[in-house]
Order: sequence, then structure tokens, then C-alpha cells
Amino acid sequence: MTLGANAANFPDPTIDQKQPAAGLQTAVLAGGCFWCTEAVFEIVEGVKDVVSGYSGGARETADYRRVSSGDTGHAECVMITYDPKVVTYGQLLRVFFEAAHDPTTLNRQGPDFGTQYRSAIFYATVEQKHIAAAYIRQLDEAKVFKSKIVTEVSPLKGFYPAEDYHQDYAAQNPANPYIAYNAAPKVAKLKKACPRLVRKP
Repeated sequence: MTLGANAANFPDPTIDQKQPAAGLQTAVLAGGCFWCTEAVFEIVEGVKDVVSGYSGGARETADYRRVSSGDTGHAECVMITYDPKVVTYGQLLRVFFEAAHDPTTLNRQGPDFGTQYRSAIFYATVEQKHIAAAYIRQLDEAKVFKSKIVTEVSPLKGFYPAEDYHQDYAAQNPANPYIAYNAAPKVAKLKKACPRLVRKP
């Protein structure tokens, strides 16, 4: 269960994508360390690819050393490529809020502190902005979390893939203590909380 959330009452978004056009779409979400966020979305049915990267700042500062300083404007995030006929943007947001991170902690996720670990949704279309804002309002009004959601909703101005060694990090390093303590429980949480959205083996 997401910290501070009432799993029994966690709702699907009442406003979601209309009938999507053919083809794959993307979503860019920031929920703390991208290793953990990537690990969660890689098991979602309908997700074709997840790339860890940076968004919110300039191209010139989109590298791990600079972003880790916390003064670039970037957030560690993931770009999710998905089939909207299998999983909708709103359903991805449910995974984001229910299992991938705690949206009520400002500039912090677990042991990680700084603006680069902030909760953020970078929307690429007006429809994505509308769905995200409506879902946050829906969750707050239903008091799903004990505290108010602090997730930033901002336009996507650029996404810059992280260094190669960050990609698929959790899958390739399951014994890493950080992964075992922070990423693995989030994956388990999604499987338990919303198994219908998890890819079948």
C-alpha cells in the first residue's frame, strides 16, 4: 500500500483518455529515483518500453552528476511508451500514485532528498494535462491520502535519456540493497494492489 493511502478505496480515474488513435503513445512521470519508477512500470500490461532520464531543465545539464546537485531544474523521471488500446494514460497514473511513489512528500522519496526527486507529471498534450489535474483533484477530494498531493503538473519541454548504466538498473541489479529495499517493495505493491494492470508471465 502506498504510504498514507487507503488501498481499499483507491479509485480509477473518472476522467481518462477518449478513444485513442492507432499507434503507441508516451507518458513522462517523475516519482523519485528513476530506478524504482522504471521497475514498477516495466511490469505493466500494455507498456512497451520504459527509459530512465531527466526532464525539467536544460539539455546541457542533463547528466547524472549535474542533476544530482539538485540545482538544474531536472527531475529523475521515466518515459513510458505504451499501447493506449491496452492501458490508458489514466491507468498509468493510477499505477504512479498507488504503487510507484508517495505523491505527498515534497522533494523527497524514501531516503532521497532534493528537487531532482520531486513528484511530477510532465504532460505532452492538453488531454494529458486535463487527465492528470482531474485525477489529482479526485484523489484529494476523496482523501485517499492522509496529506495533500504535491505532485507538479508541468508541460514537457524535453526528455533526455539517462546514461546507459541507469537503464533497466533494477532488473540487472536485484541484489543491490537499495533496489531490494526501495524498488522491490513497490513492484510487489503493484502486483498486490492492482493485479489486473500487471503483465501476465
